[in-house]
Amino acid sequence: MNNAFWKHRPTLVTGATGLVGGWLVKRLVAAGADVVCLVRDWVPQSELVRSKDIEKVKVVRGDICDQAILERALGEFEIDTVFHLAAQTIVGIANRNPVSTFESNIQGTWAVLEAARRSPGVKQIVLASSDKAYGDQPVLPYDEDAPLEGRHPYDVSKSCADLIAQAYAKTYNSPVGITRCGNFYGGGDLNWSRIVPGTIRALLAGQRPVIRSDGSLIRDYFYVEDGAAAYMLLAEKLAADPSLRGHAFNFSNEIQVTVLQLVEALTKAMGSDLKPDVRNEAQNEIQHQYLSAAKARRMLNWEPLFTLDKALVQTVDWYKEFLKSE
Repeated sequence: MNNAFWKHRPTLVTGATGLVGGWLVKRLVAAGADVVCLVRDWVPQSELVRSKDIEKVKVVRGDICDQAILERALGEFEIDTVFHLAAQTIVGIANRNPVSTFESNIQGTWAVLEAARRSPGVKQIVLASSDKAYGDQPVLPYDEDAPLEGRHPYDVSKSCADLIAQAYAKTYNSPVGITRCGNFYGGGDLNWSRIVPGTIRALLAGQRPVIRSDGSLIRDYFYVEDGAAAYMLLAEKLAADPSLRGHAFNFSNEIQVTVLQLVEALTKAMGSDLKPDVRNEAQNEIQHQYLSAAKARRMLNWEPLFTLDKALVQTVDWYKEFLKSE
């Protein structure tokens, strides 16, 4: 991280009360950036609020789909760099509520990009896409040339947002770079239906962790602090090299882990001998995903900061502290 780059830099973060957003704000504040957060809902348990980092940033209240609010924030705070993370990120919620997911994830993306296009001070935009944007691909690992073929509501919303960002880069030369990461995990994830926080909370309560699938789904698990660091690196590189505009980058530890293996690793890290409750109830889930990060290593000189084992230990420690204080 280049602290000199971030010192006093006016930076807007959407989705700051989310999992990655909280850690991104923490890193930006530590680097000396002048951070503005767009916040829709007050989430007192979020890492942004809980850590009191919210007291170190400016807060604009509003919805990501409100382009006028975005334009006001970009203009009045003279924003230089935008991180667009705001999204509805839960697959199950997307299946039950497709329209609200499409609104936040697709309309929210064009609202940010159009507001930035109309704000000449904006110099870099980092847009958080996802490995789900690829849909279910036959060739593994996915690289950035794989087609974007989401088929279910959440996946489709990420495919669309990703393509919209590419359109703004191609048509308007918008200074946008796209990140595609796997399943984020780490302290601060309060969606207890997700496998990492759900497993840790169950084990701390002496209960068997629940696996909604059959446990064989392979996912690309990516630590949240690595995600925050990768986003900042991409912004720095976009500033230095305009030819990166419109490029998408996979960020990944490039290891294949089944849900069952992840639960077993967490169980071991917590010194428990409880066996998981495998329910095989999951629907509309992609079976096998993992990413190649060769392009990010080659073009951005990127590498992850954390191994899976080290990151899981830090994650468990965070939840022990969090759940103790509840």
